[in-house]
Amino acid sequence: MSFVVLETYLSDPVLAMGLISFSLILISLPIAFWNVGGIKSSSFVRFFLALANISLAALLVFRWWQSGHFPISNLYESLCFLTWGFTLTQLLIERVLSSPIVQATLTPISLISIAFASFALPDELKAASPLVPALKSSWLVMHVSVIMCSYAALILGSLLSLAVLITNNSGDLSIRSNSIGIGVFRENVTQSFDNNIRPVVFSNSEQIDNLSYRTISFGFLLLTFGLISGAVWANEAWGSWWSWDPKETWAFISWLIYAAYLHTRLSRGWQGRRPAIIAILGLFVILICYIGVNLLGIGLHSYGWFL
Repeated sequence: MSFVVLETYLSDPVLAMGLISFSLILISLPIAFWNVGGIKSSSFVRFFLALANISLAALLVFRWWQSGHFPISNLYESLCFLTWGFTLTQLLIERVLSSPIVQATLTPISLISIAFASFALPDELKAASPLVPALKSSWLVMHVSVIMCSYAALILGSLLSLAVLITNNSGDLSIRSNSIGIGVFRENVTQSFDNNIRPVVFSNSEQIDNLSYRTISFGFLLLTFGLISGAVWANEAWGSWWSWDPKETWAFISWLIYAAYLHTRLSRGWQGRRPAIIAILGLFVILICYIGVNLLGIGLHSYGWFL
């Protein structure tokens, strides 16, 4: 990075905090990969991710104060908010399951997101811009924040499903917890066989599969609420509940895919590799919905770049 570019970043507190967040996540990534063969996740990675999360929160608050509106007016702010959601969700996931595989699987997406925001976007998409009249609504904070948090949860949950495919080569898993895979996760539970109490130890793949399901379930609920609030807001702004805008269409396709994922787990009893494939398909659709539509400059929800 040249001295002139570095001076530009340091002269703007928002860009400077984005650079700090990138540096913290960059430091944590090789530690996460180095520790992948260990028993527990690295406390150093969690520490750096927590600092990055705080830095991103400060970035968003400062941009909010600077622009006078919720910081979601361009792709740079959107990516910073998404990265904040990634780091926060990962920290919460690691409180449930302290696995080095989880850490190594989830950390790269935060680095890619903040790196793309900081270094790939042109300057005009980083600068604060006024909101268009349709966005000057109290629905902005509720709808956009919920949708972005749902993206963060669904993407991380799908990446956990990818980890299941990588770590489990023996076929379907048998999750030996309750029938729908929710509730407090316990590494050691007991089952009774002929009046004998025997400990049951979950395999690493089983734990990750269960956690993937729970994360996607949470993201699906947020996405559902986000679609409903978006429809209400659209009716207020444009007089139509649903206009089949490209972003709306792809968001609905994402909802259908993750609904199919939950259906196969709840109704069909699928575990492990088969629902993981559906989740990974959902990951690609989410990326098209969020990045593809935005960068192509199509529809009312687009920030526009290539077109």
